[in-house]
Amino acid sequence: MHDEQNGPNPALTELRRRLADGLAQARLKQTQLAARAGLGRTTVSEALSPKRPAPSRETVAALARALKLPVEELLALQRDAAGSGGQGGGRSGPGRLIAEWEPHDLEVHPAGPGQAATGSGASGTRALPGYVLREHDRVLAGAARDAAAGRSRIVILVGTSSTGKTRACWEAVQPLAQKGWRLWHPFDPTRAEAALEDLHRVQSRTVVWLNEAQHYLGDRAAGERIAAAVHHLLVRPERGPVLVLGTLWPEYAHQYTALPAPNEEDPHSRVRELLSGNTLTVPDAFDAQALAAATAVAEDGDRLLADALTRASTDGRVIQDLAGAPELLNRYQHASPAAKALLEAAMDARRLGVGLHLPQAFLIDAATDYLTDTDYDQLTDDWAEQAFATLAQLVHGKQAPLRRTTPRAPRRPPIPSIVADTHASAPVGPVFRLADYLEQHGRTTRSRLCPPASFWHAAHTCLTHPDDLYNLTKAAGTRHRLEWAHLLSHRAADHGSTDALRLLADQCKRGGDREGAERLLRLAADGGSIDALHDLAVLLDEAGEREGVQPLLQQAADGGSIDALYRLSQMRERAGDREGAENLSKEAADHGSTGALLLLTLGRKDPGRAEHLLRQAADHGSAIALTHLAIAREAAGDREDAETLAQEAAARGNANGLYRLAVRQDEAGDKERAERLFRLASDGGSIEALYRLAVGQDVAGHKEMAERLFRQAADHGNIHAVYRLALMAEAAGEREGAETLALKAADNGDPEAPYRLVMMREEAGDTEGAQRLLRHAVDHGCTDDILETLWPHGLDPDGTPTPPWQPSEYTPPDQHVPPGTP
Repeated sequence: MHDEQNGPNPALTELRRRLADGLAQARLKQTQLAARAGLGRTTVSEALSPKRPAPSRETVAALARALKLPVEELLALQRDAAGSGGQGGGRSGPGRLIAEWEPHDLEVHPAGPGQAATGSGASGTRALPGYVLREHDRVLAGAARDAAAGRSRIVILVGTSSTGKTRACWEAVQPLAQKGWRLWHPFDPTRAEAALEDLHRVQSRTVVWLNEAQHYLGDRAAGERIAAAVHHLLVRPERGPVLVLGTLWPEYAHQYTALPAPNEEDPHSRVRELLSGNTLTVPDAFDAQALAAATAVAEDGDRLLADALTRASTDGRVIQDLAGAPELLNRYQHASPAAKALLEAAMDARRLGVGLHLPQAFLIDAATDYLTDTDYDQLTDDWAEQAFATLAQLVHGKQAPLRRTTPRAPRRPPIPSIVADTHASAPVGPVFRLADYLEQHGRTTRSRLCPPASFWHAAHTCLTHPDDLYNLTKAAGTRHRLEWAHLLSHRAADHGSTDALRLLADQCKRGGDREGAERLLRLAADGGSIDALHDLAVLLDEAGEREGVQPLLQQAADGGSIDALYRLSQMRERAGDREGAENLSKEAADHGSTGALLLLTLGRKDPGRAEHLLRQAADHGSAIALTHLAIAREAAGDREDAETLAQEAAARGNANGLYRLAVRQDEAGDKERAERLFRLASDGGSIEALYRLAVGQDVAGHKEMAERLFRQAADHGNIHAVYRLALMAEAAGEREGAETLALKAADNGDPEAPYRLVMMREEAGDTEGAQRLLRHAVDHGCTDDILETLWPHGLDPDGTPTPPWQPSEYTPPDQHVPPGTP
């Protein structure tokens, strides 16, 4: 049989036959069917007409429900029909066929000269080396198979720069290319804007390509809404199947998944839920098995891979070599003093939060204090021009240490939004971008260093983007450079940073100036900050001014604030409106956050009602809700059901239920069951369980096994394990290793770890070692209350105590009074 519009398409023919039979059996006219299905008359007519393209999944689902036909069977036919005849519904979603993409356009790193590759993966005339499968590729392949079978999936690869994350995603989607899938890479005018604008248009059988996912999920204005939109895309059956692939550096993954401290804001709640159980680590180096496979590919004639193995076979860093990392590092290490100063200023700027595009004027002014007095005296008038020209020269892999770039200008009007545009002005003069690998190298090697005074001065005088200035404000504050933090916060606010205004408001509030805090929050709210509306409502609520609280929270909730929905829900609960509280909590869950539903369960004395709410949260994809259900079952004595629910939660990426059951059994004295549950939780990904197993081995005297388990837990970010390893290193006399581990614990969320080590050294009489570690901790960005006592006015960039200075009250630019004005 043939479809008049689309040619031979058995799936589409069978779909229309079933719909027509259902219509006849229901004895309905098309007009009546349209009314019952909630569709337009034309939509129904086109869905049944052999002259029209395949109907959309939404249309098929609505018709199937109205005619009481099996929805999933008809959706499967629709999926096959759309695959044969193009995207259904007469409208194309974003993206194009995977087969039409060139991998380098998707940000797969080039390798070697512009020639056809002899190994697999050649595309056009641009070379791709042969590909070596590793463990993460097998997981990715499973996700692609699930998507091809009709189950939507998301996988975010986490790894350092130039480790093959993007190439792995490219290889994973090749089987889908053969099935006619599309791929969409949101990019223009900015990644975040493109994603936010078109995620709702993504159709089934599409790969959503979120390379460098921090540009989407970490966007200050849109990240949470993008995460919610991706979550909605994944959990709605009628929109699938889709496959969402992304990449992240480890520090971004940790930033987005770390739980906030009590009473701190939670800027990544929806991103954290989206990433939970969906990240996949890509190792930095090839292991022995991968090296053997790479050698076989090289011996089969892949010259690029063979060349890389001559340099990287000992340390396994094959992909970094292919991407030009060794030459980049060599260029940095052997650069002239002026060129190295520019690179180190750029490294420090990026690791402290300045954006990709670094103004030339900033780099030149910042670089001066990176030079010794001798090197500075020998600078020529054209030193900067020569240094930039040298750093722009390409290395192997077509990368430059520091290259000039041109930011893309928006090509369409901005999306209408309740959030006002930022007031950032474009940088004056050229801007430059640091090579990814050198940026990563700087984050690792310079993490204990505070930039010199010229860096902070250049930032204050040359940078104009509000996010850059706000991020540097935070960086200066965490390094106890209080005067620079104060100055930068004012400049950030002057350039439109509502986050800086909120920070200044918080400082006023902590200083007892409630009126000043309210003034600054109103400025931030006028600037479009939804979070400021929420903060202002909280401030008024705490002051007893209840009348204006609810309108502010409602405005914030309408703008997408989940925190505002939480508070509105709590207000309804306190007022006795339980139904209203639950409706608001369900609204939050529909936006991808189930926290409000979980909070409501804590106030429900009726176990049945509490379980009902937990079930709703679980139905919205909350593994945490399953954990709470498991604990409730355990408390009721139903051990078997408790373990089943906990294992289901672990399968969804949250093994905390198994861990908490293990802790309960351990405390009850059932050591055998506790250890079994700890091992199950550990196998399910619970790092806390792995840590408890390590502690058990340590207590039992199995020190070698304990250290191995502690290292495994530490490698996955467990701060307690990192600190235990620091203590082991300190006890073994490995002072430098102990310091490194203590600072790593601080990076992973334990800012007190280095200070505890400082106190240990003080108590042991090692004052010099304690002072050295204290300085390292401060420059590293580890804050502690003791710093206020030691250095009440802060530190200068060189580490000397700052002389007394007086903070000034913030006034907006239009209210500035020129000096000397009476």
